[in-house]
Amino acid sequence: VEQAVEVYHDEQYKSKRWHFPSHNFTLSVIWSPFLLKADIFEDINGVSSAETQLHLDKLDKTWTDQYENFDYAVIAGGKWFLKTAIYHENGMVTGCHSCLGKNLTEMSFEYAYRRALKSILDFMMGSGRKAFVFLRTTTPDHFENGEWFSGGTCNRTGPFKEGEVDIKDVDAEMRGIEMEEFEKASIVGAENGVTLKLLDTTRMSMLRPDGHPGPYRQFQPFAKDKNAKVQNDCLHWCLPGPIDSWNDILMEMVIREAH
Repeated sequence: VEQAVEVYHDEQYKSKRWHFPSHNFTLSVIWSPFLLKADIFEDINGVSSAETQLHLDKLDKTWTDQYENFDYAVIAGGKWFLKTAIYHENGMVTGCHSCLGKNLTEMSFEYAYRRALKSILDFMMGSGRKAFVFLRTTTPDHFENGEWFSGGTCNRTGPFKEGEVDIKDVDAEMRGIEMEEFEKASIVGAENGVTLKLLDTTRMSMLRPDGHPGPYRQFQPFAKDKNAKVQNDCLHWCLPGPIDSWNDILMEMVIREAH
């Protein structure tokens, strides 16, 4: 294994690109949480100073402008669509999600997520780029005794057993939308010579409540005060951890397709 050379990062180090010289292999991580054009006003802790302005009919050029360079792409949506947002279509505000007191039509995140996924997959299946595309299904959180903003924690130290936990309604709805849009897009992709695969990690990840940073999203949070109140992260994953299993499955799918 060689040390990759970082050849690009954006101003906030959210999007990065690395090159592995001996393999002539380039790896990119692109920060585009909605994969749509979005104006986002929040800090590193997820605290917003204004509602996200989300354009449901416009893809984010951050990734579409680079797409023709990729041989493989892993895309994922999910939890960002649960956030408060003002929806724009055809250059007009058409409604919002979870924006109390705005005198706007309340629209479901399901509507926005389905619309987004359809646009994203239509672009990828019809772009002329015969890439190998993976749609990774939604990732579950494991907050207990509250949500991320209301004192929720994830202190479990071992996996759940099969049948010990059930998928949450929100995750089931998101995964359902992903499955439906995947099925439709894969037919179009097959006709256009694009390989589209489902990287279905939702249920296996659901069994790993022990795989999150919890209070340790910041280095040594209790060093100065053992009773410090810190924000728990029970949505993102530690490395090493469950994501290593995702990577193993990803590589197996790539190798099988190649043969």
